[in-house]
Amino acid sequence: MKWKLEKDSTKAKSHDTAYEWKVLVLMGLGFGLVGFDRWLIAPLFPSIMQDLNLNYQQLGNLFGILSFAWGLWAILAGPISDRIGRKKILTFTLLVFSLLSCLSGFATGFASLMAMRALMGVAEGAFTPVSIATVGEASLPSRRGLNQGLQMGMFSIFGMGLAPIVATQLLRVVSWNWVFLISAAPGFVVALFTWLTLRQDSHSAPAYAASQRPDARWTEIFRSRNVCLGGIAILGAMAGMFILSAMVPSYLAEVLHVGTQRMGWIVSATGFGGTLGLFTMVLPSDYIGRRPVAIYGFVVSAALLFLFTHVSADHPWLLFWLLFLISAFALPLISLLCGPIATEAAPVGLVASSVGFVVGVGEIFGGGLAPVIGGAIAEHHGLRATLYFACGMLILGAVASVFLLETAPRRRRSSVATSVSAVRTPS
Repeated sequence: MKWKLEKDSTKAKSHDTAYEWKVLVLMGLGFGLVGFDRWLIAPLFPSIMQDLNLNYQQLGNLFGILSFAWGLWAILAGPISDRIGRKKILTFTLLVFSLLSCLSGFATGFASLMAMRALMGVAEGAFTPVSIATVGEASLPSRRGLNQGLQMGMFSIFGMGLAPIVATQLLRVVSWNWVFLISAAPGFVVALFTWLTLRQDSHSAPAYAASQRPDARWTEIFRSRNVCLGGIAILGAMAGMFILSAMVPSYLAEVLHVGTQRMGWIVSATGFGGTLGLFTMVLPSDYIGRRPVAIYGFVVSAALLFLFTHVSADHPWLLFWLLFLISAFALPLISLLCGPIATEAAPVGLVASSVGFVVGVGEIFGGGLAPVIGGAIAEHHGLRATLYFACGMLILGAVASVFLLETAPRRRRSSVATSVSAVRTPS
């Protein structure tokens, strides 16, 4: 135990903190732009729906195809980057999804928009596990939960917080086509700085070079209980949040008859709440453990979502704060599951592979299949019924989280220290 603590202390002293923060800022901005590009379509959809003659089932399909492509390429890109490195993949995917977001503004019908979303899913899916692994590798273990939480929190603040506000305000002066074009520019800038900043070595943090295994087999990730359970739990988290984020703008506009600008402000609560959740959920998990935080987040968010479905348009601020709190408890679960939980559960040399698998399962089934089912439910039973389905998926995540093993470094050290003390105490 003493040797282990001395080894951890040596690593901390030799750690490159400046590089850690550079990586965190760049990967945070990159993931924020991924979220912005991904969720921009939800507040724009009422306008796109009128121009291109689309329906709610097609809205679900647009989210579904992006998530299917995202999930598949998250699984594929993880093992590739574990072998060839992070830098080239990250720079290339940033350029590609920014370009495709720009081209979405030229869509003339459902087929062309679907094609753009599918290709965007390929680029964003490849970016996701590689960026998460890069931040995890560049971080001190004691800061891993915080750093990965901050990085993935940018997805919520940009995608679910800023995108609805920017989109609905820009619609007052330009068409939805131009909103897509304008939103693409920052991605090219972040891609340039990523290329200039990330190191040339095969992995972002040299301290991890000794732990790499060129002979590591991808299938080894299935020996990890938390990788498998994480895939099930994140399915519930992503299904719940993605159905909510995809359908709530239309629910507010069509069922509750909320005006476009007010709708944008109410929906923005999702992003701002998710950002708060980084500090009330992901950061505490570094201290009190991953498992209790996951269970608590799922249970509370499911209860709040059920309450949200029973509030009328006469209480816009109540709708805002309920969305804020739902997101504060549910959205950080995605960061927790595909960030520190997947990273800490990974076999040696397979960090990006493990993250990619958890992200991929969540995207394909939670982010891909669930919105398609949600769109069908909305068409046949109404938008409120879709929100009940989202609530049920959050409950599924709670059940899976009960069986997770605790992996937070501080909690594990505390458990080991307690065990050693118990052994040394004379009976």
